[in-house]
Amino acid sequence: MSGDGDEAVRGPGDTPEFRRVRSGPTPPESGTGSGPRRRTGSGRAPAWLPSAAARRRRLTLTLAGALSIAVLLASGTAWAITGWASGQLNRYDVFAGLLEENRPEAGPQGTLNFLVIGSDRREGMGSEEQDALGVGDTDGQRSDTMMLVHLNNERDQVTVVGIPRDSWVRIPGYGEDKINAAYAYGGPQLAIQTVESATGVRVDHYVEVDFGGFVDVVDALEGITVCLPEAIHDDKARLHMEAGTHQVDGVEALAFARTRKSSDGDLDRIDRQQQVLSALLDKALSSETLTDPARFGLFLDTALGSVTVDEGLDTASINQLGNQMRSVRLDDVTFTQVPIGQMDFWTPHGDVAVKWQEEAARELFGRIARDEPLTGGPGDAADQGAEAAPVVAPGDIEVEVYNGIGAPGLGAQVRADLAAAGFLTTAEARDWTSRDVPETLVRYAPGREDAARLVQDSLPGAGLQRDAALGDRIQVVIGFNHTRVTAPGTTASPASDTEGEGGRDTLNTSTAADNVCG
Repeated sequence: MSGDGDEAVRGPGDTPEFRRVRSGPTPPESGTGSGPRRRTGSGRAPAWLPSAAARRRRLTLTLAGALSIAVLLASGTAWAITGWASGQLNRYDVFAGLLEENRPEAGPQGTLNFLVIGSDRREGMGSEEQDALGVGDTDGQRSDTMMLVHLNNERDQVTVVGIPRDSWVRIPGYGEDKINAAYAYGGPQLAIQTVESATGVRVDHYVEVDFGGFVDVVDALEGITVCLPEAIHDDKARLHMEAGTHQVDGVEALAFARTRKSSDGDLDRIDRQQQVLSALLDKALSSETLTDPARFGLFLDTALGSVTVDEGLDTASINQLGNQMRSVRLDDVTFTQVPIGQMDFWTPHGDVAVKWQEEAARELFGRIARDEPLTGGPGDAADQGAEAAPVVAPGDIEVEVYNGIGAPGLGAQVRADLAAAGFLTTAEARDWTSRDVPETLVRYAPGREDAARLVQDSLPGAGLQRDAALGDRIQVVIGFNHTRVTAPGTTASPASDTEGEGGRDTLNTSTAADNVCG
């Protein structure tokens, strides 16, 4: 999460304005038509709310927020108040302007992928509140936390992938930068474009929550329990916590989730954020919050007002998800984070970023895109899926090279460099239809995404573009951001990219049950 004072470097062009459009609350019908009735003086629940027994039967996971609510907020999803709760959400058309041909293919039928973002937006915060939360007064807004949440086809497993905010990736239209800069440059739309381009996974829904929403949700649950293997002292985040187990309120939980004062900085922070999410989920499911009408109504009113979702996540969708996922529990929620190949990459901007371990990251996101589980022993579905997936080698890929900027001899040079990297380059390089291509494109037909990504790995800063007319061919259109051609899989630093079994460059998973303290 940002707030450390680090500024994203803006690219060319003006930043498009991003405004939340709050939908009006639509409370359930009551006898007077004046909105949801509160608990009566006698202590009885209002007539429109189902009984506690009915709500207990309908406990479920509903996607409702980021970071705090982030994974799938444990929610009662009681059918009688679903319309009212849905009306509390802020909705925004985050998919407006995204071209279908530039997006990854949809996953297997029935699967859903959510981009969940914790925003460091400080709009509306006074200096006293900023100081109390330890979030600083940095202008603008960035994606402080980013997670990709996958719901499988059977709706009995949830996978949460933490994406380091300092990941060095290509941002469409802006070149290479840290992934959290995408939100600063172009709001939710560009954040979605960037994640889809980097992962190859199609985003179906978007959820965002800000600092204040996180604090409110933790406090609405009357705090959570977290634990530390070693002490952390961070004056900037207002966090001084010794090793051991701690009961924390919303402000302390925010500091715990945001601090970078540990050996692995941002990567350790993802581990702590996953612990916070697990603790929130555990507290919501085990407390009376979801079964007591008054507490449940207060919790929803507190939590949902700070959440922004895409327009497609409407009342019907939320209700359907709740019904489908009523049996999901802590053991069914799997956490992981993107494997890292280099943790200390010095960027052209003069700061440090992290680079993914490309092969392991491609395998991780490939499994998610194919709706395959990440965990299990030998011979399980995940291993069988990985073995069944075709292995693509550079020599199997026919590449056509086009010069998109008109520089004399550039096409021939790139063609020769790709051939030296092992790719099959049968045709001579040619000029593209224009000479003002801003960034290099790797163009491919549906079903050839693995091959296209292997070519993309060899062209730093290149983007992907689908074209159904290409067949088995892969086209490379050289843009102004072209710098070099590298052999596939060699972009990470050899010294940093071999942490060994169980290191940051391998796929490590845990469940929400594993992450709960004690």
